[in-house]
Amino acid sequence: MKRLLVGFGVVILICALLFFQAGSYLVVNNPEKSDAVVVLAGSEPDNRYWKGMELLRSGYAQHLVLDATTGVTYGHSYADLAADFVARTAGPTLAQVSVCPIPGDSTKEEAAQVGDCLKRLQPPPHSVIVATDDYHTRRALSILRDRLPQYQWSAAAARNGFLFGQPWWSNREWAKTCLTEWQKLIWWQMFDRWRK
Repeated sequence: MKRLLVGFGVVILICALLFFQAGSYLVVNNPEKSDAVVVLAGSEPDNRYWKGMELLRSGYAQHLVLDATTGVTYGHSYADLAADFVARTAGPTLAQVSVCPIPGDSTKEEAAQVGDCLKRLQPPPHSVIVATDDYHTRRALSILRDRLPQYQWSAAAARNGFLFGQPWWSNREWAKTCLTEWQKLIWWQMFDRWRK
């Protein structure tokens, strides 16, 4: 009986540790000096863009590739809106920034298109930083390393305080984001990763 209680206590302790660390496990923030920064598209890409620009201006990379979906809103494509935004905000780094129109709407689909955009850079990059929302970094890094292994990848976490923060369970929106991202991460690791 005593062993059973100790075993049960260990299981509860492990479950508690996993629960409390679930949000921080999703975040990878280890940008290394690289040839390029790729800013992934997303529903709220502004914070990702600014993180990428911070890295570019700090000398972490020589070029920034900004992904923009090919969707249309109010008569303008997201790629056109992104190019206009870059022209207004990039300042002296404007020549180092390019917009990459992508039709994909998932990170897995986006990876192939990112590869096409990186091939166009001169000189071709060997190392790349992916800049994305903090909660999305682990999955994005795993997908890009799997789908584009010819590049050395690192990740930069862009803070999105509305969608995610720590402790993740203290805010309804953060909890939804954490649980959804865990679902996507598990699906990627168990199923999508093996579908080439």
